[in-house]
Amino acid sequence: QVTLVESGGGTVQVGGSLRLSCAASGRTNSRFVMGWFRQAPGKEREFVAVIRWPGSNVYYSDSVKGRFTISGDNAKNAASLQMNSLKPEDTARYYCAADQGSILSTIRDARTYDYWGQGTQVTVSS
Repeated sequence: QVTLVESGGGTVQVGGSLRLSCAASGRTNSRFVMGWFRQAPGKEREFVAVIRWPGSNVYYSDSVKGRFTISGDNAKNAASLQMNSLKPEDTARYYCAADQGSILSTIRDARTYDYWGQGTQVTVSS
């Protein structure tokens, strides 16, 4: 059973930056993916970015590419999401997600992920 603990988030003005972190425990597979989804009120959960091991391959949604950067430490089972140039439409609850042995073709699908953090609120004010 993988457990995810998140930190970071908060309120920032348009154009500002925030950093999210996530630490996993209980991992048993060398093939591991972890990252973030987000959900705004009244909307479906949306893919943001993930990092996949082995290989440290990263994947982003088009809406955050060029503004957000995901990084990770495979040995520590940890990942971070640096969010720059934040926009009001980035306001949402951000959830860390992880899966063991995931299939690349479904990596952007929330249903792929078996493990979820408690979520942290990110609010971008204009």
